[in-house]
Amino acid sequence: MNFDDLSVRRFVTIGRRSGRTVPTRTSGLMADERTVAVVGMGLIGASIGLALRRARPACQVVGVSRRQSSLQTALRRGAVTEVTLDLAAGVRHASLIVVCTPVGLVAGQVREVAGHCTRQALITDAGSTKQRIVTELPGCFRGPDGGAGPVFIGSHPLAGSEKSGAEAAREDLFDERLVVITPTPEHAEPDVRRLTDFWQTLGARVRVMEPAEHDAVLARTSHAPHVIAAALAAATDERDLPLTAGGWRDTTRIAAGDPEMWLQILCDNRDHVLKSLGEFGKKLSAFQQALSNGDQARLRELLETGKTRRDALGS
Repeated sequence: MNFDDLSVRRFVTIGRRSGRTVPTRTSGLMADERTVAVVGMGLIGASIGLALRRARPACQVVGVSRRQSSLQTALRRGAVTEVTLDLAAGVRHASLIVVCTPVGLVAGQVREVAGHCTRQALITDAGSTKQRIVTELPGCFRGPDGGAGPVFIGSHPLAGSEKSGAEAAREDLFDERLVVITPTPEHAEPDVRRLTDFWQTLGARVRVMEPAEHDAVLARTSHAPHVIAAALAAATDERDLPLTAGGWRDTTRIAAGDPEMWLQILCDNRDHVLKSLGEFGKKLSAFQQALSNGDQARLRELLETGKTRRDALGS
């Protein structure tokens, strides 16, 4: 499977071909979601609230956090309609819950949410890694009497900033940005469509990927680049900072991200990040060798390859 767009129907068909039964489950679309709870009021969580309130003004958005200051900021900015420090109370009546905590906390938070929300609730997250989270969480939870419980499907919005906190939130953060969702073949098509509809309501485009492939691709396109940006910033002498211009600032912008958040992401996706850094090291060595040998033809080739790859992305 590659990084091309996959329809929800195609993904479910793949699951059926593998011989696994895809359960059916009654599920409403985003227009029917009356109450959405967002756990974690940082940049992503508060931006979800702002985007949701822009798209569905009548929807109740409950903000849940461990920090009163974050809740107050989110409430003042209009990202939520109500707030609480009590997770159980915050998710009790929500039909859809988004967990926006650091990746190291997501699985535990989802399990806690599942113990307090309704059986019809759909739970998702916004973590930058997916394989471990999805592996730790079954596709469908079960109620205490064995009946069907709430469902968890992983999500990763490829949107963000080096800034953090509810104060930096934007209602247009997800407009035309990609959100990857990572259902397993056991998930019912209506649930996958329901989650797709939610993110599209916020202005995003949606792709379906397998969790392991998501992590491998994001290591190359996000996680390893963060390490490289941080290394460049750390290798620059403080005395030289007044002489930095657009190139240095653009290249190192993401290094300003929250170190604790990135520590968790890198450790969670360690193997894929190490492989990506190894591939980058080969390219860097090629540049070093060309410079050392005074090989202008090879150096030009490397520079042109980089330019072509970057130009292909557009502005």
